[in-house]
Amino acid sequence: MTENYLNNILLEVVQGDITRQPDCTAIVNAANAQLRTGGGVAGAIHRIGDPELTIETREFAPIKPGETVITSAPNFPNKYIIHCLGPVYGRDKPEDKILRNCYLNALQIADEHQIDSIAFPAISTGVFGYPVKDAAQVAMNTVKEISGQLKFVKRVRFVLWSEQDFEIHQSVLKKV
Repeated sequence: MTENYLNNILLEVVQGDITRQPDCTAIVNAANAQLRTGGGVAGAIHRIGDPELTIETREFAPIKPGETVITSAPNFPNKYIIHCLGPVYGRDKPEDKILRNCYLNALQIADEHQIDSIAFPAISTGVFGYPVKDAAQVAMNTVKEISGQLKFVKRVRFVLWSEQDFEIHQSVLKKV
C-alpha cells in the first residue's frame, strides 16, 4: 500500500478487490449506462448485490458518461455504492473531462451523504480502453483539485486488481 495526504485527506493505493473493502463506507462501481450487471467491476459488484441492487438501480437508469448515482450496498459490509459511468476511450469526447467528472461527481455525492471513506476502481481502464497511466493521472489530479472543498470525505482509496495497474497508480500517487 502507498499513502499520501492532500489537505487532510488520506489517499491510498492498494492492490485488491473493490468488493472486499469492508473498512470503507462507500465503494464505487465502474457501471454501465443501464446500471446492470456486466463484466469487470460491474459484474463483480452485481454478483454480490443482486437481485436487490438491480431493483434499486432500475429507477436511475440510464445514466450518461460522467454521471453518478448512489444506492445502498445490499449484501455488502459497506453502506453505499456510488455508480459512475466512465467514458469509452476514443468514442466519448473529451475523455479526460468525462473521466474527471466521474471522480468529481462521486466525491461530491459522497460528501453530500457525509461519507468519510470511499474506494474507487480504475474507472474506464478495462473494456472501455482508457490508458491506465492517463486515467490514474486524471483520478489523482481530480482528488487533489477537490480535496480542500470536502468536509466529510477523509480517506480516498484506489483499489487496483492487477499488479501492473497497482504499480502505475503507485507511481502517479508519488508525484501528486
